[in-house]
Amino acid sequence: MDEDPRSDKELLADHVTGDPYAFERIVTRHRNRLYAVALRTMRDPDEAADALQDALISAFRAAASFRAEAQVTTWLHRIVVNACLDRIRRKQARPTSPLPEEGPGEPADPRNAVEERDTSMLVQDALMQIPEDQRAAIVLVDLEGYSVADAAATLDVPEGTIKSRCARGRAKLAVILGHLRNPDD
Repeated sequence: MDEDPRSDKELLADHVTGDPYAFERIVTRHRNRLYAVALRTMRDPDEAADALQDALISAFRAAASFRAEAQVTTWLHRIVVNACLDRIRRKQARPTSPLPEEGPGEPADPRNAVEERDTSMLVQDALMQIPEDQRAAIVLVDLEGYSVADAAATLDVPEGTIKSRCARGRAKLAVILGHLRNPDD
């Protein structure tokens, strides 16, 4: 598909007025970034894909309510984060752990892949132990590299709230993951 010269706001407005391809073009532009946020929040590729699909359906239906006070991407990211948090809340009663897709006989890696995978799993588990609002802020700022201002816009909260959520979440993660610190430090 050729790159559409219209801005995201123009495409969203055209979608609302009946352009059958405008919303698809917005999704094509931003799906990788939206999926990355969903994956970091959900930690499971299938759940992230489902949450992203839920979010895009919601955005498609709610496009007429977009107030154009923020960027379309900020609005979409907020919907994705909310869809992820909704799925997490629903899954709390039946948590699962993903199994590694690699098996015996994989090529040898000079790094300690088992240790790295274990550490990654411990960090992901620790993220799931902190409150959802703190997790969302940390995922956006620390893992996805968003500025505090962009994270605040995405989550529709003041910048100070993002800063405090990140600080409290980091403090909790430091306690949970304290055993990973190098004892020589």
